[in-house]
Formats: sequence, C-alpha cells, structure tokens
Amino acid sequence: MRLSVIVPTLNEAAWIAGCLGGIRAAGGADEVLVVDGGSTDATAQIAAREARVLHTPRGRAVQMNAGARHASGDVLLFLHADTVLHPDGLARMRRALADPRVAGGTFTLRFDHPHPLLRFYGACSTLPWLRFGDQGIFVRRHVFDALGGYREMPLLEDVDLLRRMRRMGRLAVVPAPVTTSARRFLERGVVRQQLVNGAVLAAWHLGVSPDRLARWYRGSRRAGEPGRG
Repeated sequence: MRLSVIVPTLNEAAWIAGCLGGIRAAGGADEVLVVDGGSTDATAQIAAREARVLHTPRGRAVQMNAGARHASGDVLLFLHADTVLHPDGLARMRRALADPRVAGGTFTLRFDHPHPLLRFYGACSTLPWLRFGDQGIFVRRHVFDALGGYREMPLLEDVDLLRRMRRMGRLAVVPAPVTTSARRFLERGVVRQQLVNGAVLAAWHLGVSPDRLARWYRGSRRAGEPGRG
C-alpha cells in the first residue's frame, strides 16, 4: 500500500511544521505533497524541508485535486495544515484499509482547546452526517478517480466527497484522533461558529448552492468581526 499525503496550504507558516512533524511521528508516508495556494508568508519554505511543494491557484478543492494528480500513491490522505495525526493514526488507517470493502474514511477528532462544546463536537466525529475534512480524509486512489475527485466548490467539498464515497464502499472511522486547531471557533466564538456551521450544512442538504452559501458565510464572518454589525 503506497500512501500519498496531500496538504493544501494558504499562509500556514505557524502550523505546517507541526502537521508535517505529525506525519513523520506517525511513521511517515511514501510521499508528502504540500499544495500551496499563493501564501505570502514562509509556508512554502518551511514545507519544503519535509515535503514536495506544488504551487496552484487558490481554492482548497482545486489545490487538493492538483495534489492528487501529482501523487503516486494508491491511497490518498488529505490533511489540513493545522491538523496533527495521532502517532498510531497511519498504522490504524492501514489496518482499516486491509478490508477490501472499505473505500476510505476519516479519523476521530479532537480540538486543541478544552471548551466543552468542542469536546462534544469531537465526540460526535464518528457520526456519518458529522464527518468533515478537519478529521483527515483517506481514500483509495481508484475510488477517488472514479468519483472525479473533489468537486471544485467554494466550501463543503469535503462533505460532498464523503457522501459520494459512501456509494463506493464502506467508510471507516479510525479510532486514533487527529488534533486540529480551534482557531476559527475561538476567533468567532464557539457557539456562533457551531451555529453557522450547522446552518450552512443544513442549507446545503436542502439544495442551496455552494456559491450562495459561500457568499453568506463570508458575510457572516465579516459581521462577527470587532467593530462590525
């Protein structure tokens, strides 16, 4: 089983070393591709110490698809730059993929902050309708290719891919939690961010277009900034 880890980045200099160090501590991958969407900080330079760095237009789905095109693995793991693998994560992922019925899956989730709602959110990460890219998404290459990769949507590309993956086989939940940054919850307020996330997800399931949701999401972020409405 050849594993390619793909990490999309945009101005992640504060986080990328931890992410790549976590991959190394978990036993490493056959290749690590960092796909940068135009960082203006030192992200690419830091990443180049431990990974192959690709440069693409900005957009997480665009970046991840580009990484997949350049990857040589028969298993792809998409990992956010502010997320750190559990030391046993890759070994347990490989054990899950020993079952040929498994198309891919995610890891369980915890945040780097002890807020009770974030702990609850992490505890829900095994539920099939509450699984996101924050958890890391791994997928067999032939499944990813058959699905046409990520749809290049402005948001919810992770939820969309996981939903389509279910049609191709089982989705595993690897009980080795990744640790992800709570920064967007802390910047905006944990309760507010949870409510916004829930509203966006519900609206998408009801058929609201991702482009419209992205405009609303960006507007709600601005409204929550200090000095704004």
